[in-house]
Amino acid sequence: MKTIAPRLSKMLWIVALRRALFSVSLALCAQAFAAPAKGALEVYFIDVEGGQATLFVTPAHDSLLIDTGWPANNGRDADRIVAAAKLAGVTKLDYVLITHYHDDHVGGVPQLVERIPVGTFIDHGPNRETNDAHTQQNWEAYQKTIATHGKRLIVNPGDKLPIKGLDATVISADGVLIGQPVASGGSANSFCNAAAKYPPDATENGRSLGVLLTFGKLRLLDLGDLTSDKEQELMCPINKLGKIDVYIVSHHGWNQSSAPLLVDAIQPRIAIMDNGAKKGGSPAVIDTVQHSAGLENLWQLHYSEEGRPTHNVTAPYIANLSGADTGYYLKLAVNPDNSMDVFNARTQKTQHYPELK
Repeated sequence: MKTIAPRLSKMLWIVALRRALFSVSLALCAQAFAAPAKGALEVYFIDVEGGQATLFVTPAHDSLLIDTGWPANNGRDADRIVAAAKLAGVTKLDYVLITHYHDDHVGGVPQLVERIPVGTFIDHGPNRETNDAHTQQNWEAYQKTIATHGKRLIVNPGDKLPIKGLDATVISADGVLIGQPVASGGSANSFCNAAAKYPPDATENGRSLGVLLTFGKLRLLDLGDLTSDKEQELMCPINKLGKIDVYIVSHHGWNQSSAPLLVDAIQPRIAIMDNGAKKGGSPAVIDTVQHSAGLENLWQLHYSEEGRPTHNVTAPYIANLSGADTGYYLKLAVNPDNSMDVFNARTQKTQHYPELK
């Protein structure tokens, strides 16, 4: 007992310290970036340790959350989402979009609805990965939750999401892609010429619900975990998307997604990668994104242990460095004059990007 008690006490102290640091970091962030320009679109890239949870808040305070992070962890991810919503002045999530039914995307739904009201859930329809027991359990838990919390909207490629203040077009859903190019798309994609054919993906990843969001001149692309075979179908031989200003790096930066034929063709100005320390951030993807024409900066939610020093961006562009779980987030503000700002909660610094062209 003499050896166990001090160890237990130390463990409890560390847990309490981490929670305190997270609360302090949120408070500091609120002070440092509490007043974006009036009429700005705010986008919070919440750290859910290699899952996804991205919160959009329009100037009218309508809200869209894309994915809910992981289950378990004592409600860690749901707590972080609610903390971000509080910073944004949001007391209800108008829409929660689920890209697909893997646990790092849909797993946090039951815990989330216990903490904040949800108006409407948006998804691609039934789970298709029925041969995987874990994914099927996620799907069943999601169904059970939405039966008593909020409405449900199933969407298809080409549909518009009913979010005031945002033009949101569904690009992919349930393994189907848009048939015709969106505005600014439609040119031949020369990056397809040297690309080998990617093997088909049979998981829920390839059925991800992906969206193109437009706000003023901003064009932001989030394809969830859409895999390279579907990217090839979407982008070849015609680039159906055109150029993108902000690219949420698909699949947390894993090398099953973000094929050069997509990234090189959309030529993002800013890329934001919601990787974890040990999940995502593959060197090949980081290279592809950083070498794409027109890129000004790649931002990472975590330092990638797989990437090591040679395949990570410099520290000012990483929200969470190696070490303790601090839960720092990144925040994008798109201003009425079509300029952008990216705020790093760890460094308390903001990078300004002049007006979009």
